Amino acid sequence: MVVRRSRGFRAVGGSDLGPAQAAADRRQPVKRHAVTGAFGYSGRYIAQRLLDAGEEVITLTNSWQRPNPFGDRLTAHPFHFDEPEQLVETLRGVSVLYNTYWVRFNHRTFTHADAVRNTRTLFKAAKAAGVERIVHVSITNPSEDCSLEYFRAKERLEQKLLETGVSHAILRPAVLFGREDILINNIAWTLRRFPVFGVFGDGRYRLQPIHVDDLAALAVTQGACRENVILNAIGPETFTYRDLVRQIGEIIGCRRPIIGVPPMLGYLVGRIVGAFVHDVMITRDEIKGLMADLLHVDGKAPPTGTTRLTDWAREHADTLGRHYTSELARRRDRVTAYASN
Repeated sequence: MVVRRSRGFRAVGGSDLGPAQAAADRRQPVKRHAVTGAFGYSGRYIAQRLLDAGEEVITLTNSWQRPNPFGDRLTAHPFHFDEPEQLVETLRGVSVLYNTYWVRFNHRTFTHADAVRNTRTLFKAAKAAGVERIVHVSITNPSEDCSLEYFRAKERLEQKLLETGVSHAILRPAVLFGREDILINNIAWTLRRFPVFGVFGDGRYRLQPIHVDDLAALAVTQGACRENVILNAIGPETFTYRDLVRQIGEIIGCRRPIIGVPPMLGYLVGRIVGAFVHDVMITRDEIKGLMADLLHVDGKAPPTGTTRLTDWAREHADTLGRHYTSELARRRDRVTAYASN
C-alpha cells in the first residue's frame, strides 16, 4: 500500500498507539452515507458493508429501476446531473459520499468527458450540501501527461476533488475481481471457448487485482477517517498478463496455448468477437494502458487487499467464465440486476 499525503493533510503525532487504534481515534461519528451505484458493482459492496454496520445509506444512480437488493434499508435517488440544485438537496445531511461513478470507455452513448463533467458536478454539489468527506475511487497511475484519456481524466478528477477543500480519501485500484466482474470472467470465458489464447505482445506487463469486497472494506474504513490520503488499492498477488491467463486456465480446467500477437491484431480479434457478443470486448486504449504497466504500482508497502485472486478463482471455478459478461448490456439495460459469474 502506498500512502500519499494530499494537500490539507494533517499529521497526527505524539501517540504511541498502534495504527488501528490511532486510526480509530481519528474517526468521527457519521450521520448518513451516500454511495453511487449501489445497484451495480463496487458501490453495491460498499453499501452492503455500511448497512451491515447499522449505518443509514442512500444511493445515487442512473439505474433506479433495477431491483433493490437492500429493500427498505436503502433508498435510491437519480443523479440529477442536469439539475445541480436537486442534487445538492439529495446530499443534504450526508456525512460521507462514496464515489464509484465512471465509464470504462468512450461510446456513442457515454464518454469519459461526460463522466468528468458529471463527477465535477457531483463534487460541487457535495461541497454545497455540507458533505464532510468524499471517498473517491480512481485508478492506479493517473497522470495529466498520459497519452491515454482514461488516465488523464482520472488525474483531472483527483485534482478537482482536492480543489473542493472537502476532506477526502482517493483509492486507486488496478483491476477489480468478484462475482460480477468483467475482465477476469471474460478471460475465463475466452479460455473455455477457444483453442488458443492470444496476449498482446510478450504478455509480461503486470496487474495487481483486488477483490471488490476488499476495496469496499478499504472505502468504508477511510470513510470513517478525516485525513486526506491517496491509497493504492491493490491485492496480495501480482501477475504478468501471460501468467494470469495461464493460472486462470489451469484453475478452470481449460489449459490453452498462450501465444503473443501484435497488439493491433489482438484488438481486431477482440472486435470480431465483440461483434458476436454485441459488446466492446477491449479497446485500443485499454491495450495500451495494460502494456504500459499502468495497472501495476512499484513499491514494497503491503497490499491493501487480502483476498488472493487464485484462491477466489478456485472457489468459483465451476461458474467462472460460463457466461460472457457484457459492459454494453449493463449500460443498455437499466432494469435487470447484474448477474453473478
